[in-house]
Amino acid sequence: MWRMWLLFDPRRTLTALFIFLFVLALLIHFILLSTSRFNWLDGPRKAELGVGQTEQIVSPASPAMPVRTSVA
Repeated sequence: MWRMWLLFDPRRTLTALFIFLFVLALLIHFILLSTSRFNWLDGPRKAELGVGQTEQIVSPASPAMPVRTSVA
């Protein structure tokens, strides 16, 4: 095992290893952020409407308080 370090410079090898692992960690985190289930910043997204699905709009029959249109 010790002869391997005679072939490779330990500083360059370890630096390249740490850079590779850091880039891999960033890649994994950005992939997880792009999913709905594992996005810890925005939370889960609502289900998107597909073909054949309609959005139900619920409106109250009468407002609780009348809306004033002019200021006296």
